[in-house]
Parts: sequence; structure tokens; C-alpha cells
Amino acid sequence: MATNIVMPKMGYDMREGTVVRWHKKEGETVARGEVLADIETDKATVEFEAYTNGVLGKIVAAAGVVVPVGELIAVITAPGEDVPDNLPASKAGPISAAVSAAPSVSQIVDSARAATPGEVRASPIARRLARERGVNLDDITGTGPGGRIVEKDVLEYTPSAAPPTAQASSADPNTQSHLVELSRMRQAIARVTADSKRDAPHFYVTAEVDMTKAMNLRRDINEAIPSESRVTVNDLIVKAAAIALAKHPKFNASFQGESLRMNASINIGIAIALEAGLMVPGIGDCAGKSLREIAAGSKDLIERANSGHLRNEEYSETTFSVSNLGMYDVESFAAIIYPPHAAVLAVGTVKEQAVVRNGELSVALTMKATLSTDHRVADGAEAARFLVEIKNILENPVTLLL
Repeated sequence: MATNIVMPKMGYDMREGTVVRWHKKEGETVARGEVLADIETDKATVEFEAYTNGVLGKIVAAAGVVVPVGELIAVITAPGEDVPDNLPASKAGPISAAVSAAPSVSQIVDSARAATPGEVRASPIARRLARERGVNLDDITGTGPGGRIVEKDVLEYTPSAAPPTAQASSADPNTQSHLVELSRMRQAIARVTADSKRDAPHFYVTAEVDMTKAMNLRRDINEAIPSESRVTVNDLIVKAAAIALAKHPKFNASFQGESLRMNASINIGIAIALEAGLMVPGIGDCAGKSLREIAAGSKDLIERANSGHLRNEEYSETTFSVSNLGMYDVESFAAIIYPPHAAVLAVGTVKEQAVVRNGELSVALTMKATLSTDHRVADGAEAARFLVEIKNILENPVTLLL
């Protein structure tokens, strides 16, 4: 029986997507879980996997065409089966001027994975930024693996002698008020955060965590394993949150009308700051992963977020999130809940601080942690107990290894 493949909803706010490359041709065999296409959203280029076995009978959405979520993009049939004649009418929009003027599909997709002789090697995000800025990728020197152009290369590129455009002003734009057009990613971030603050009644609880034992444990672990597998402070926090979420499942839920959706799997999103904006992809089934597996998963997730190689479920199936600004020497902050989550944990830097223990003054490594909670899902006392659970786990970190 034929299966209609529709544009997936890859994130809370996704309304439409663009197929930038089909990995299969019509008539080729498709296996469930195999990458079928690369789909570009407002924030990322995501690998879309087939959810059934069969043959790619018909490609409905051509590469470069904007398609609303839920609309037909392809049909997978059983071997030998004909494509149905009564396919739903497509509402796909025309190719925009930006897309039609863009490089070929094989150039838009990460050339590290599908390079051709003479082709510029660049990540999808780098290519999109170059199109938005009117920059020729041939003029940029890549700093990524194998000379590949990555996002920061485009952002840091300065033309040596760019000719003035028809709209250019002789005056320095930095001395005059002017409008700067937002990127698609920044527009998406603006939309999601505004929706979250408007729809979810946020409240906040903060606790100070003694991280001395946790940092000693991290040091001991990292001394015993290869440097490329090292555990970060954020990995400790994600693991502690996963353990606490198993005991406090409300904070792994989401508000839906008159009900709560209690998610079976604990999939923790990690706020990743790209030059173009913020992404919150996630590590799946954190409750079933060891600390070292979470560390490896986090490293891999960050690398693929920067290169535009996220998978659909990593982008759309998170249930809780952690935001860490400790690397910027931020002491504490309150994060906006990422819809449709019930809460987000925001952590600051780990720093030396004078503390009193048993009536005596000593020095400890401390960290501020703030939990933002949707008041429709949980109350203050529940949030306090959940946050203290995370605090106790980090202050007694042997739990992270059990």
C-alpha cells in the first residue's frame, strides 16, 4: 500500500520547510530509518529519515520549493505497486528569488558529504548566510575540516574591495540610524520566545549548588579517559537533570489544553549558541545513558548542529532543556521556556566562593542554577523540590555514575 510522505513538523514553531536535496531517486528502494532528504527549516538543515520501507514512487516536492508542514512531498510504494492517481493537491509555494538565485542543490547540501570536483566545500548554514549577505563562497577561506567553509568564516569575512551598491550611502552606516533585516533564524527565535512568554506563565526558583565534589569527579574522570572523550560541566548537569526528571516526571511533561502530556522518554535539549542564533537540539533517552554516553552525545550534537546535520527527532522531540552561560562568566540568569516544554534549567559559571561549613569559613566551588517553570504544569513547591533534587545529585555526584 502506498504511503504519503508529508513535510514533517521539525520543531514547535515550524510552519514550512524546503527540501534542499533528495537522497533517493524515483524508483529506488528505501529502507525505514534511511535518510530520504535534507530539509531546511528556519533554523537548520535537518536529515529527514524514511518512516517506512518500499520504493520511492514519486517525488512531489522538487528541491528548492517551499512546502507547508503536513503537505505531500513524496510517495513511497510497495515494490511493483503503481503510484496512486488521486494524490492530494500540493500547496507548495513557488521558488523564492533567494532560492532561484542560489547555487545548485548539490552545492547547498553539505559538500563534505556530497562533494564534486571543483565544488566549494561549505556547510548548509554557511551557504545560507553567504546567500543572505551576497557573498561569493569562492572568495572565502574555510577553516573547517579539510578547508570546509563554516558559519564563522562567512560571518568574519570582509571583502577586500567590494564595489559600492546602488543602495550604498557615502555616510558611515554606524553613525546613522538604519534597519538591519533579521535572518530567518533570528525571526524564528523572536517568534518562539514571544509565544512562550505570552502563553506560558513563567515563574522562577534559584538555588546555589556546591560543585566541589562534582568538579573533582569530573577531573578524575577526564584524567582516566582520552581527551576527545572528556566530560564537561554541562554533561554533569544534563545527567543530573535526567536522574531528577525520572523522579519528577511533571517537569518532563508539556501542557496541552486541559491535559498534560506525560512524555515516556527523557530527551534533554541543549541550548547551542551559533553565530546566527540559538538552537536547542536534544540528546534522546538520557535516562538510559551513562555520563560518558551523554558526554559523547553532547559533543556529537554540537558538531552536527554547527555543520547542519541534525536529525529530525533531535530537533523536534526534546522534552526538557538546559541552558548554560557559565563559559561567559555569567553568574546567574533566567531562561525562557522552549515550547512545548514545561521547564528549562539555566546555570551560570562555577566559581570559587567563601562558604561557611560547620561554623568555619572555607572555600568551595559554587554554581547558581535557576529553574524556569510553566505555572500551568507545576507549582512553586514542586519546582523547589525538583531543583533541590538536581542540587543534591550534583553535591553527591557518585549518583551520576550509578
